[in-house]
Amino acid sequence: MKTERVILGIDPGTTIMGFGVIRVINKKMEFVQLNELQLTKYSDHYLKLKKIFERTIELIDTYNPDEIAIEAPFFGKNVQSMLKLGRAQGVAMAAGLSREIPITEYLPKKIKMAVTGNGNASKEQVAKMLQQMLQLKSLPKNLDSTDGLAAAVCHFYNSSNTTSKKNYSGWDAFVRLNEHRVKK
Repeated sequence: MKTERVILGIDPGTTIMGFGVIRVINKKMEFVQLNELQLTKYSDHYLKLKKIFERTIELIDTYNPDEIAIEAPFFGKNVQSMLKLGRAQGVAMAAGLSREIPITEYLPKKIKMAVTGNGNASKEQVAKMLQQMLQLKSLPKNLDSTDGLAAAVCHFYNSSNTTSKKNYSGWDAFVRLNEHRVKK
């Protein structure tokens, strides 16, 4: 098993896309980056989706992640908001899949639980815990970037456990890892 890996965490959104990057060396997390993509200046929804895709590709090219952890949309009452959020998540996932990077999706409660031990923790509690865990000097004004970082940390904790669940970057990866299941 590879002793060093990079995890990109993404909190998708059409107003702000937060992201964080950690490096794992011999089962120890190390902070690399956290930031956000501001999308409020764009009024066209499709242009926002394009920007999300392009920024995700740029992050992949810059940090060469081995895996991507993405926050799943929570279920709200506003169907239009859910649709837009799902599209934002989809284009971020498509960017990762286009580079054949395995993607794992986590519910917000699971991310909060992994970071704070409380699935109902506030964004501020998650950010403070990450600051302590990763020795961050300061926290950003918007906490979308810490939500992205939290997804990466959640993935670190969940992928450290031995599970039978497998993630595939696409059909080629699935076939390669399951040749015994393919009929010829």
